Amino acid sequence: MKIIVGLGNPGGEYKGTRHNVGYEMINKLSYDFNITLKKDKTFRAEIGEGRISGQKIMLVKPTTYMNLSGEAVRAITHYYKLPPWEIIVVYDDVSLPVGAVRVREKGGANGQKGMLNIISQLGTEEFIRVKIGIGEKPPNWKLADYVLSRFLKEEFEDMIKGITLAGDAVEMILKEDTAAAMNVFNRKVPREKEDT
Repeated sequence: MKIIVGLGNPGGEYKGTRHNVGYEMINKLSYDFNITLKKDKTFRAEIGEGRISGQKIMLVKPTTYMNLSGEAVRAITHYYKLPPWEIIVVYDDVSLPVGAVRVREKGGANGQKGMLNIISQLGTEEFIRVKIGIGEKPPNWKLADYVLSRFLKEEFEDMIKGITLAGDAVEMILKEDTAAAMNVFNRKVPREKEDT
């Protein structure tokens, strides 16, 4: 079973913010593949099981808030005794233009707090990630304020495109493999800042 985790913050006040594109991608897969998401207090997440591209999967939206996302991921992978390479994490990236998608087999967190916590909780960087670009922070903004801001009207179409492409990337990872998805979805993406 593959675990597909979309990062974000729970609650209506965060809906539509840049930090929640991972959540939105999970919502899209849930809709497209008729997978019902239900709150699970044990895992501290909304979860739903189903099949995508012939593979058994679990969709996961941690309800721990972004900075503690790893607690839900660790609890689920521990319970199901899954190795880290069965995890796909979808999240926002400020080093990519709005709507751009980048697939990676492993790597650092590049300052993303949810990813930092997942790496810390799992004790490894060896899991698949699908990044959705949310645009670079304007010079006069604090990063925390920027990622919790909503997309501008002129960015909306690109944001929807990015969420759709990220879903397509996840499907390709499941149907083929990560290398195939990287070959397709990373080709036209401007070079991102190196992970630290």
